[in-house]
Amino acid sequence: MDVQGYRWVCWKVWFCRLAAVLTLGLLLILFHWRPRLAVLARCSSCPLALADVLLLRDGFGQQYVVQVLTEEVADNRSLLGDQEDSEWRDTVQLHKEEKMLLRYYLFEGLRYVWLARKGAFCRVSVLNEDWTCSDLHSFQNGLSPLEQSSRRHIYGPNLIDVPVKSYMRLLVEEVLNPFYVFQVFSITLWMVDKYYYYASCIFLISVLSISISLYEIHKQSTTLRNMAQLITNVTVRRSSGEEECISSVELVPGDCLVIPQEGLLLPCDAALLAGECMVNESMLTGESVPVLKTPLPASEGRYSSDSERRHTLFCGTQLIQAKGRGTGGTGAIAVVTSTGFFTAKGDLISSILYPQPINFRFYRDAAKFLLFLGFVALIGTIYSFIVLRRSNATVLELVIRTLDIVTIVVPPALPAAITTGTIYAQRRLKRQGVFCISPPRINVCGKISLFCFDKTGTLTEEGLDVWGVMEVGPTGFSELVSEPRLLPRGPMLYGLACCHTVALLGGQPLGDPLELKMIESTGWELHEPEGDQTELDSAFGGYRVLAVMRPPAQQLQAEGTVSEAMAIIRRFPFSSALQRMSVVTVAPGGHPALAFIKGSPEMVASLCLKETVPAQFSSILRTFASDGFRVLALGHKTLDGKMDLKTVERGAIERDMQFLGLLVMKNLVKPESAGVINTLRLAQLRTVMVTGDNILTAVNVAKSCGMVGSDDRVIFVHATPHTAQSMPTLRFHLGEGGATTQSTVGLYQNGFAYHLAINGKSFAALCDHFPEYLPKVLMRATVYARMAPDQKTQLVKELQKLNYRVGMCGDGANDCGALRAADVGVSLSEAEASVASPFTSKSDNISCVPLLIREGRCSLVTSFSLFRYMALYSLIQFCSVLILYTMKTNLGDLQFLFFDMFLVTLLAILMGTGGPSEELYPRRPPASLLALPVLGSLLIHTSMIVLGQLAALFVTISQDWYIPLNSTKSGAENLPNMEDTCVFALSGFQYIIMAIVVTKGYPHKKPLYHNVAFFCVLLVLLALMSWLVLYPGPVIGKLLQLYNISDMNFKMLLVALAALNLLVCFLFEVLIDVGILNFIYWLRGTRPSKKQYKRLDVSLSDSPSWPPLNQPLPSTQWTVIGVS
Repeated sequence: MDVQGYRWVCWKVWFCRLAAVLTLGLLLILFHWRPRLAVLARCSSCPLALADVLLLRDGFGQQYVVQVLTEEVADNRSLLGDQEDSEWRDTVQLHKEEKMLLRYYLFEGLRYVWLARKGAFCRVSVLNEDWTCSDLHSFQNGLSPLEQSSRRHIYGPNLIDVPVKSYMRLLVEEVLNPFYVFQVFSITLWMVDKYYYYASCIFLISVLSISISLYEIHKQSTTLRNMAQLITNVTVRRSSGEEECISSVELVPGDCLVIPQEGLLLPCDAALLAGECMVNESMLTGESVPVLKTPLPASEGRYSSDSERRHTLFCGTQLIQAKGRGTGGTGAIAVVTSTGFFTAKGDLISSILYPQPINFRFYRDAAKFLLFLGFVALIGTIYSFIVLRRSNATVLELVIRTLDIVTIVVPPALPAAITTGTIYAQRRLKRQGVFCISPPRINVCGKISLFCFDKTGTLTEEGLDVWGVMEVGPTGFSELVSEPRLLPRGPMLYGLACCHTVALLGGQPLGDPLELKMIESTGWELHEPEGDQTELDSAFGGYRVLAVMRPPAQQLQAEGTVSEAMAIIRRFPFSSALQRMSVVTVAPGGHPALAFIKGSPEMVASLCLKETVPAQFSSILRTFASDGFRVLALGHKTLDGKMDLKTVERGAIERDMQFLGLLVMKNLVKPESAGVINTLRLAQLRTVMVTGDNILTAVNVAKSCGMVGSDDRVIFVHATPHTAQSMPTLRFHLGEGGATTQSTVGLYQNGFAYHLAINGKSFAALCDHFPEYLPKVLMRATVYARMAPDQKTQLVKELQKLNYRVGMCGDGANDCGALRAADVGVSLSEAEASVASPFTSKSDNISCVPLLIREGRCSLVTSFSLFRYMALYSLIQFCSVLILYTMKTNLGDLQFLFFDMFLVTLLAILMGTGGPSEELYPRRPPASLLALPVLGSLLIHTSMIVLGQLAALFVTISQDWYIPLNSTKSGAENLPNMEDTCVFALSGFQYIIMAIVVTKGYPHKKPLYHNVAFFCVLLVLLALMSWLVLYPGPVIGKLLQLYNISDMNFKMLLVALAALNLLVCFLFEVLIDVGILNFIYWLRGTRPSKKQYKRLDVSLSDSPSWPPLNQPLPSTQWTVIGVS
């Protein structure tokens, strides 16, 4: 973020105040719209250290103005050490007592403090970003009251405070909105022009609109504040050893938090130091399965909440229960690491409050189109000025009439009208269980070109069924044992029973569905200590027991012996990045402790002694994975009795293990998955699988759900990084049996489509060492396996660099980063709304994806239709007024009111109610308002509008009974007259005609007649206009100031002219839809697509020799270095 400092200049401030008075406040309105101008006008540039005001510019080019705040802080050099003290505080002598002056500013809820050594304002979180895990353990004794008070002054209150503005402030801000300022200007102009009825009606509607808007904004802010703000009483430990109950608002980083056994709703981010916590994180991640959190190891490594997720308690999550704190009490101990908007919840709430601008062409073009209408208004203003000048109009009439053109051509309701389609789509989605927290992204759904899917729980069932166990014997793998409970007593059975993070809640086991199935298959039972567990701990060697696993009672009776129970004393939970978990167990009777590891077969095998891994490991794993089984491996080792099991680190446990065998689980594809993937494929939407599972299992699932066709080839991408022994290499080989002797051939020439499959390690090497090949791999890769959470996010961003509009569908915490990075993120969750992604679906399958895309396309098409209709409505009225100005007359007060309220507004509201088509069409709707078909249709329809109104006027003039308007007056004072009546008649039909013409149906929306309300209103309005033209009656005719023309043939001719106008415009619209304007592209010549992925696709299709099979490709980066 670019930051510039400014200081107040006294004379400039007073000069601006004087100018504001002289301009009757207009200068203040300008400053409100452009705060940067206010700073430049009142201040002078200065160094940041001396600044009173800061001008901020973010990465999107948006500018903000913030005030620099100061606060006196009592001197406490021991707070963060002398170095930190000198960084963030200026010292001054006040009343002979040393005080520190803290300089800071608040931006989007975050506090930025001045660091003199760095010469910049930095986030206050920088003061604790270098804390190591051992540093956090040092805070376990608690802070003193003085330290806590000093930190609170620096870090500020622990609040995620969503500002809820008062109705009066909202009213002032809303009225100063350019839309309403323009409305005030227009209403004033109409009142001066004696359009009292019309001005009064628009005024009442504006008041109603503002009232509704204020209520909705206040309601939404209050709802979000209630969701975000959490104030509760918590217990903290002080340095004196005492425990104190304080408000959560007073919490600061470094506070030692005592978590009660029954849990709590956490008001901050904290690192768990002692005990274990079962946490429900569904509000943040959408993951409904509770997660077990374990204590943070006291290592010297830098602490990061992302890398230490399994040891971090996040703000806003529900701690269901806490246990294992140790001597001196129950519950758990944690240290506060982040507060307020610096927490994970604060970051997500901030993304809702201050969303990044959506880089969507439709919204950019809408602003450009308004400028185009402004240019049209300028031309109309000049023309009307010339016409009125020739008719000897007064100066006041000249000003009023010319300004009136501006209010006609630039409809103030245009920006609001294009959001109507989005609002209707959001309501339809909510009825079908899809909730949206970012409505502008609904239109983006209509342009999605690629969708990424997680595998487990998204494409496949969440629950897994145990297929069997293959234990390692003296000669390799034994036969598959379908019932793990039949395994003989030994390390394999103990590992299956103990290597998990399942906990009990209310006597019911809670945890990962896979681990629940694994424990169930062994028949062993989980028990957790209750109350005083001193006796239990002593039975297991004096270790703190977290859980006890006991064999089934029938097994004890059958064997006639008392089988030993196993106590779990340490847990190292599963990490997606590490692809494994481990536990330390002890048995009663002085037996040595055993460590068990469970995880991906490749990872577990790499951590085991080579001689314990069977030779057929790879072939067995490939067989199971190719058949679509989920395979986990287990290992174990006996721990040295001298090892301190209470403080031992994970790395010391998870090495030199003995390979135990494989756990094989069947993971079925959800019945809906194949149908949805086929629907997307027929719609020419590319689908990609991103999973943490084995690459062969992923390929099998991709084939099962239709991502990879039965006749398609799968080519594996293998990239290796630079090592001390070798250079980085990239190799492609066919999936059938791995390496093949087949020479490099053109797969397309042989009639085969191909898909690339790549794992996380190769993806990392590809990004680091082969960036020149990365776009080509991304273009053809369908399966991404063994991908860590940060790699999923990186993949989404790399695909976006190719100009893909990327969607992402997932169901767990591992997908949160990718869900937020994608253009459209869909979280499958039972929660009504999760801040993890813009869209949350209550459905447990991917059937919501086609629905979302169909609604997005419908909303985008509707927004296009409404935008074009509002533009054409302005142009119809613009033509009418200019024609009548030329004839020295104008539309009447109630005529304007009838057109705007009863015709246009009613049609615009109902136009957006049409629902989406039942099928996905292969072509996506356009997103550019400045494309040739859109501009061409507007030009043609405007020409037809002008010709229609002129034809009506000339037909009227050519009649024998026509009496020319001969008056010294001008404008509406000449009503009723024949010229106005004929233009009124045809323009009234044109408002309805344009609504019919621009309301697109097939293929992205249901046909017009399915929108029953809109269709009925069209018929009623057509009948109404026909009645007003043919026989308005004396009362209505007088009310609308229509001239009484008795010639019925002439009236029928006007209706026929309107019908011809409809026919011609509709015919031109159909011809434009089928591409009649494409000859212009032909004349221009074929140009390559602006989208990089389309250009790459053409290039790869014309390169049959790519990818080169079985040919190691060196990195060009290393080649250049080597040559140089």
